[in-house]
Amino acid sequence: MKYIGAHVSAAGGVENAPVNARNIGAEAFALFVKNQRQWSAKPLTLQNIERFKKNCDALGYSPERILPHDSYLINLGHPEKEKRDKSRRALGDEVQRCMQLGITMINFHPGSHLKVVSETECLDLIAGSLNRILEESRDVTLLLENTAGQGSNVGYRFEHLAHIIDKVEDKARIGVCLDTCHTFAAGYALSDREGFHKTFEQFDRIIGMNYLRALHLNDSKKEMGSRVDRHDNLGYGLMGWAPFEYIMNDPRFDDMPLILETPDSSLWAEEIKKLYALQKKA
Repeated sequence: MKYIGAHVSAAGGVENAPVNARNIGAEAFALFVKNQRQWSAKPLTLQNIERFKKNCDALGYSPERILPHDSYLINLGHPEKEKRDKSRRALGDEVQRCMQLGITMINFHPGSHLKVVSETECLDLIAGSLNRILEESRDVTLLLENTAGQGSNVGYRFEHLAHIIDKVEDKARIGVCLDTCHTFAAGYALSDREGFHKTFEQFDRIIGMNYLRALHLNDSKKEMGSRVDRHDNLGYGLMGWAPFEYIMNDPRFDDMPLILETPDSSLWAEEIKKLYALQKKA
């Protein structure tokens, strides 16, 4: 079964996210478990936690359909130890919030070398940060999100993600969330059938499909290989509808959150309907 959703608002409390998801016909959803542009936030209240769980249960959102996104401020590969530790504590706090809410996954951008250290050194720092976070938590799987490679971001090659996973000690709690826009912008051909299948053959060979736990569904405003991260609504960008049709008819992407992060949220309900309509009848 395909679980299509979107990154919905949690304004007014995390308990509102599942309601907002159901209002657009989503079968999965993403959210921020705290303000994504601030380092710290008030703790979740018992009321927040109880209402979130109650709404998820009432609306049919089991944990495997929920995928929080971490704060944009976090850089687990920061070259400066003090700032790297600050990022580690921030993601650790978000993981603790997931534990409180009964959420079993969170995705995050790996980090940036800031042109101070090499990519390999940055990847090693990220893995070290993840090992600390995993040691201090339980039950929540951390999903590396691939990047477009903009600026000094790492994670734009499958080899980068494989390098991090190789150095993570608790491999049962590490996985990958692939963003279609980021993948395309990083230079992987997704917009034709041959390129799409070649891309996932590479992913399986380099990382392993068993690590793929979620997708972000976004078209791209920029051309393949641009290494520029600019999401577009489905069918409006340079990828077209073809890769999303492939996804909807490929059982490898069953039973995982498939999350829209397209810029015009007014189109989400329509996009969800169109995606389900792409499924070929057996």
